[in-house]
Amino acid sequence: MVSKTDDIPATVPTSNTNDRAEEGETPDSRDTMKESLKDPCACGHSSDSTVMNGDGSHDHTEEAGSKQEGGGDTDQGEDANEQEVIVIQDTGFTVKIQAPGTEPFDLQVSPQEMVQEIHQVLMDREDTCHRTCFSLQLDGNVLDNFAELKSIDGLQEGSLLKVVEEPYTVREARIHVRHIRDLLKSLDPSDAYNGVDCNSLSFLSVFTDGDLGESGKRKKGSELEQIDCTPPEHILPGSKERPIVPLQPQNKDWKPLQCLKVLTMSGWNPPPGNRKMHGDLMYLYLVTMEERHVSVTASTRGFYLNQSTTYTFNPKPANPSFLSHSLVELLSQISPTFKRNFTALQRKRVQRHPFERIATPFQVYSWTAPQVDHAMDCVRAEDAYTSRLGYEEHIPGQTRDWNEELQTTRELPRKNLPERLLRERAIFKVHSDFAAAATRGAMAVIDGNVMAINPGEDTRMQMFIWNNIFFSLGFDVRDHYRELGGDSAAHAAPTNDLNGVRAYGAVDVEGLYTLGTVVVDYRGYRVTAQSIIPGILEREQEQSVVYGSIDFGKTVVTHPKYLELLEKTSRPLKVQRHAVLNEKDEAVELCSSVECKGIVGNDGRHYILDLLRTFPPDLNFLPVEGEELSPESQRLGFPRPHRHRLACLRQELIEAFVEHRYLLFMKMAALQLMQHKASKEHKAGPPESQPALEEGGAAPASAESVPASADGGAEAPPQAESASAEPEPPAAPPTEAAPTPAAANGSSAPAATATENGECESPLEDPRSREVVLNACKAVGSISLTSFDIRFNPDIFSPGVRFPDDSSEDILKQKQLLKDAAAFLLSCQIPSLVKDCLDHSALPMDGATLTEALHQRGINIRYLGDVLDFVDKTPARVQLDHLYKIGISELITRCAKHIFKTYLQGVELSALSAAVSHFLNCFLSSFPDAVAHLPADELVSRRKNRRRRNRVPGGGDNTAWASLTPGELWKNIASEAQSYYHFTLHCESVDQAVERFGLQKITLLREISVKAGIQILIKEYNFDSRHKPTFTEEDILNIFPVVKHVNPKASDAFHFFQSGQAKVQQGFLKEGCELINEALNLFNNVYGAMHVEICACLRLLARLNYIMGDHQEALSNQQKAVLMSERVLGIEHPNTIQEYMHLALYCFANGQLSTALRLLYRARYLMLLVCGEDHPEMALLDSNIGLVLHGVMEYDLSLRFLENALAINSKYHGPRSLKVALSHHLVARVYESKAEFRSALQHEKDGYTIYKNQVGESHEKTKESSEYLKHLTQQAVALQRTMNEIYKNGSNASIMPLKFTAPSMASVLEQLNIINGIIFIPLSQKDLETLKAEVQRRQQLQEPGKSEELPEDSQLELNDKLPVDD
Repeated sequence: MVSKTDDIPATVPTSNTNDRAEEGETPDSRDTMKESLKDPCACGHSSDSTVMNGDGSHDHTEEAGSKQEGGGDTDQGEDANEQEVIVIQDTGFTVKIQAPGTEPFDLQVSPQEMVQEIHQVLMDREDTCHRTCFSLQLDGNVLDNFAELKSIDGLQEGSLLKVVEEPYTVREARIHVRHIRDLLKSLDPSDAYNGVDCNSLSFLSVFTDGDLGESGKRKKGSELEQIDCTPPEHILPGSKERPIVPLQPQNKDWKPLQCLKVLTMSGWNPPPGNRKMHGDLMYLYLVTMEERHVSVTASTRGFYLNQSTTYTFNPKPANPSFLSHSLVELLSQISPTFKRNFTALQRKRVQRHPFERIATPFQVYSWTAPQVDHAMDCVRAEDAYTSRLGYEEHIPGQTRDWNEELQTTRELPRKNLPERLLRERAIFKVHSDFAAAATRGAMAVIDGNVMAINPGEDTRMQMFIWNNIFFSLGFDVRDHYRELGGDSAAHAAPTNDLNGVRAYGAVDVEGLYTLGTVVVDYRGYRVTAQSIIPGILEREQEQSVVYGSIDFGKTVVTHPKYLELLEKTSRPLKVQRHAVLNEKDEAVELCSSVECKGIVGNDGRHYILDLLRTFPPDLNFLPVEGEELSPESQRLGFPRPHRHRLACLRQELIEAFVEHRYLLFMKMAALQLMQHKASKEHKAGPPESQPALEEGGAAPASAESVPASADGGAEAPPQAESASAEPEPPAAPPTEAAPTPAAANGSSAPAATATENGECESPLEDPRSREVVLNACKAVGSISLTSFDIRFNPDIFSPGVRFPDDSSEDILKQKQLLKDAAAFLLSCQIPSLVKDCLDHSALPMDGATLTEALHQRGINIRYLGDVLDFVDKTPARVQLDHLYKIGISELITRCAKHIFKTYLQGVELSALSAAVSHFLNCFLSSFPDAVAHLPADELVSRRKNRRRRNRVPGGGDNTAWASLTPGELWKNIASEAQSYYHFTLHCESVDQAVERFGLQKITLLREISVKAGIQILIKEYNFDSRHKPTFTEEDILNIFPVVKHVNPKASDAFHFFQSGQAKVQQGFLKEGCELINEALNLFNNVYGAMHVEICACLRLLARLNYIMGDHQEALSNQQKAVLMSERVLGIEHPNTIQEYMHLALYCFANGQLSTALRLLYRARYLMLLVCGEDHPEMALLDSNIGLVLHGVMEYDLSLRFLENALAINSKYHGPRSLKVALSHHLVARVYESKAEFRSALQHEKDGYTIYKNQVGESHEKTKESSEYLKHLTQQAVALQRTMNEIYKNGSNASIMPLKFTAPSMASVLEQLNIINGIIFIPLSQKDLETLKAEVQRRQQLQEPGKSEELPEDSQLELNDKLPVDD
């Protein structure tokens, strides 16, 4: 999620605010913060120009020196930024609120808030939650709902706001009923199970018994006696049982307190005309818990009982009518049970952690659910029928114009921080609303609830419009993709297009617009949802396209405005401007692929769409006649045929490739310059060489350091920032691979430094250095010969695209670049992924995290087979066991998903659950002859009209699916693995696969369910029975959509977060903490309260609180991180498992031992479910559990976990690793506590040997170990002496009391800190000062690339994954 920032030197706080102008999500942004102290204003230029260009996260290296890009007004910029920060932290004040019937209470508000936000608070508070229709008045004046508090005259500290009940309208009455229903359902988890309204599950409170606040601390001191530490059987090491039921423990709060039996709209609605004129708005029908049936009128004055019954209409008020302004007040008067239970329910609701109830920004679906009772619910029923046709309650004027909203938010100003926050918040909000609406629409389309706009056509060709969103199906209609692979291409195009939208959206060029795009996979169909360009439906596509081509390059047009706009994206996206021939053989200039179409909407905006070829083609999967790939690719059997011709390289790969080339460029230039300089000095005497040195700045010194560090791999080359300011025309500033603001320290470029005004002249003023740059440029394939600049032409190898003759040399160069990039993926990226897994800097735990690890390095999933082959051939194969297993199960489930997709398309709705359960039986059950249950006969009409054409996309009506057998399915999976991934699976059944690769069926079930959107009943399944199938149709509860969409980013917050991480890396904890707190505020500002990035922020804050000794605060922040991870990522996502482990550590430090154990057991259970026991992370988890058990004197249990950890560590880190030595020591400590000294000595000796061999005799670890060995030997001798005494003298022996001590909590905590990578090294204040001075001195002296290597003994060593988002 958050890029790794292990190597950022401190930034100067003032320039920090300025850096925030850039956005950051790519790994390259890791160095945006590097700031040269020599040139404080360079940073200013770089960010300033970014704002001007609106370049987003994919371009972090605006040409700093170029003045014409708005660098000139830097100074005002900096002052403005100083101001911004102050504005944002404007202090809050307190107002008093007086509501009818309650005491006045104080409310803390901030000047930025709107009056509406106070309304929300009141509707959530326990004592005022039943009011919805009221106004707030200050001195008798009604406050405007949408006014900001600071704009209200007379509102100040201590003002009294009165809550005044207002008359109802039909809309207000509906809102009131909906709100009351929400309050009644507030503890009911069914919405989370059903995946509606952005509800999702969280189980943390089950394990912590409610809140982890102060109360927890008082209840559970360290009374060890009462703790029951025995874990359930299935959690113990070596257990083969993998139950599902504990995944969703029963939360006792969920046995809801029932307040009412029925609350529903009455059949007498709407009120007839004469009653309307009496103020009747609508009628409700209720059944109380006391079985009293009542009819209620909602009128303008409130709610009262009327005299209607089910069959007679009598709207007159009953006697007494109990007229009340709120429905709750009315019900409390007529039903004692309601009054009692409603109060209790609200008390419980308010006690829950807010993070358990806030809606998430995007819907999270659960793949398991219990059988939930289906209760009557008027609001849900109403929503289903009106299908809320996009008629969102809070938007006046019915349906939302999504396109207008999406584009208007992009146009908001972004000059300073408050403006950018407002803009990003608006963009994020509209995006998440759009994604939700698009998902609902796509499901409605497939379920047959939407009429097509071309109903006469074949179902596959139909298109739909619903709620101002355009929907099309992922099939090749009208043979559009015939040349490119037919339906396979049509299925791949939407995701490619989405990646293009994401890339252009991130560059964020003013004036260039993309469509809102969401891709939904549901019931085997792929649906693309797009916002609608104004006016596009009235004209034919041919007339509207002013740029690009609608027939894959046969006819091509261009447009000067589009060229100007796209030129701005060309550098960050590495797209080369190029010419292609149109049908008249004229050259046409383009700055994108030919498929990319430019359409000017009726609103005058310039839209681009069909961005499926934004990135260049992947030649490894695109055989072209007469083209030879590089030897590396050929050796591995490439090029290979692929299903479609749309395979392109990922953006991450392009960036890694360019960065790699940049290193080469630097090495070559530096090497040649040094040789040149040496020969020059040789000829001339010392005097002449002096001026050259002066002028070249620190050139020679830095040049020498380049080759040395460049070998270090892909970290920033030390000189990267400066060299990227090679003499180059301003039009071609460096690529963003130069991972820092370009001329950040322009004074020390090795080759030719850009002169101050960015002219293209060389400071050494001699043709030789120009020649050096020229040679280096040619060698690395740069498109410019005076500077490093690599870009790709996305149209190379596109069928049907022709290029002018005069560009043939350029085309050859481009072809070579593409071949090199394809080879780079195979020869660098795959090995680097495997290397990262070997040294555990990448730790995939399931399919999703493996996919993420591949994607971060630019490796497409179609290379999964090659990655597995590479792993298999690695010498350290055993240490990659976990990677291989996860890879195989990912490959198998992806193949199964491909087959499942086409399988589902042929199933009619009434047979869906039978078909899904049959498929899962064939996939996972050991039962050899799984037979499908066709829908029962009584439902099948005998006189089916065969001639009626079925016009619903999701309505196949054949029963071919029922003939699938397990043998056939596994044969298909093997052939799919062979044809798609070029990987040979030698398995003919699930049992063979499990046996051969050591997989778990439960893990396969989780992976396929998550990928295909299947929800199954949570109960124990018997996968291995050979007599009956595992699943029945009753076990399939639901099918969910799998949704892909763009994730807009909070750029400023992200920059704060990164600079905070950087500070922490250098040991400036306090400053780091402040920056990260600021980042947290900004994240909250943009994303609202729930988001994965906020989760990372909270985790890091908790870790910092802990290191700085504030355990209580650490606990509170980490609790939020766990809740958020459960809600936003899912209850068993690998990140959630990590968060549970961190929380357990902080609980232990706070003396909450039993809670710590429960959390660790939960983490272990989840990990067993997700990836099984054989995983390096399991060693850390087991060491944690073993240590805590040791602390509570459960020695035997403790040993089981610690010995398992030792075995796993030995397997994955190699028997000589320091981790293994530590494991030996932990085991030895437990044996010592058990007084089994021989075993203790044996383990400690093993540990000592490792230390001695790895770090030498004199290292403190080796010394500690040898001291401990002595201590153990003395203990053993004392024990032996005592035993001998007993043998000799029998019962009257004088026995010296033996000292067996339980380990102190402090010593256990110390070991816990060590294994979790938190090491405190006590330093005096003086040491700290000298250390800081040392760090700063290094920074000024050295090139920024190296300054982060702190001395070994810095004040803390976060050797683990401290600020990395793992």
